[in-house]
Order: sequence, then structure tokens, then C-alpha cells
Amino acid sequence: MDEEMPRAQLGLLLQHFSELDDEREPWRVMYPLHEVLLLVTCATITSCDDFDDIVGWGEHHLDFPRRFAEFHHGIPCERRLRALVNRIDRILFGRCFESWVAALWPGRHEFIAIDGKTSRRTHDTARGSKPYTRLAPTRPRRG
Repeated sequence: MDEEMPRAQLGLLLQHFSELDDEREPWRVMYPLHEVLLLVTCATITSCDDFDDIVGWGEHHLDFPRRFAEFHHGIPCERRLRALVNRIDRILFGRCFESWVAALWPGRHEFIAIDGKTSRRTHDTARGSKPYTRLAPTRPRRG
């Protein structure tokens, strides 16, 4: 199987998320930030929507992320993963995410749905209402 394209896409992910600081002491880091981001991204793409699901996916599919990163200590437990993700600056993460998606799909959309309500069918078909979704702009607004 050709892994050149996934490696390039992983490189793009890490490039856009390189602004995120990992303020932990390097000698104490069991789960490097780039591994956590890879795990969360892969698991989220496969429809995992909470930390328990992400950990379960990672444990079940550990061979896949290990093709791109070491994962020497395996997958963090749910509690540790939650703590690691919660340490990340959310505003900066949002900007990194937006720039990564814009690089993957240049010129396609101005807005990207990020909460998944449409895919989970939270709309009310009896009333004909659409789901409430929050949208993240891929470009900063002017004005």
C-alpha cells in the first residue's frame, strides 16, 4: 500500500498545528502532542465523538497510527487524553484547524460545519426544521 500521500497529509496536519505549544517538560512526555493530534484526528474522521470512543478506536486500530508515528507508550487512557486535549489553546487550535482544512480543500467552502449535528440527524423532519449548526469560517472576516 502506498503511504506517500497519507504521510504528506500528516505532514500538512502537523505543519498547520505546529503553532500549538506543548508546555510539558520534554523528559516527562509519554504522549507527544503530534501523536495525540494524529490519534484525535483519525478517530474523529471515523465518527468517534467522545474521548472514550477515541481511546477505543486507538486501541483497536493502533497499527494504523503507528505507520506514521511511534506511539511508544500506546494510546493514552480517556482521562489522560482529555487532560492533554484540554490543555490546548482552543482559539489557536481553531485557527490551526481552519488553516489545515483550507489547505486540504482550497477555494471549496467559506464555511465548514464542525459539530456534526447534520450527520447525527438532529433536525426535526415533522416540523421541517434544519439542525442548529455552528459554522467556522475558513478565512478571517473583514469589516
